[in-house]
Amino acid sequence: MVVIRLSRGGSKARPFYNIVVADKRVRRDGRFIERLGFYNPLAKGGEEGLRIAQDRLAYWVGVGAQTSDTVDRLVKQAAKKAA
Repeated sequence: MVVIRLSRGGSKARPFYNIVVADKRVRRDGRFIERLGFYNPLAKGGEEGLRIAQDRLAYWVGVGAQTSDTVDRLVKQAAKKAA
């Protein structure tokens, strides 16, 4: 199964997450199919904290990819912010 989930990056105590499309069997920070955006929980001021390519997200969900709970929450947050 294909899932849309977060892949952690950044250094210790400074997390940075990429939103990726990956096979469910691959480890969290391993190989992925496509990068859809990023999430920076420590973004301050003028920094961009969340970016998601909505068109690619819609494509992957349309062909059957499942979103993780956290990615689902972030997508709703991005839609609320855009409105």
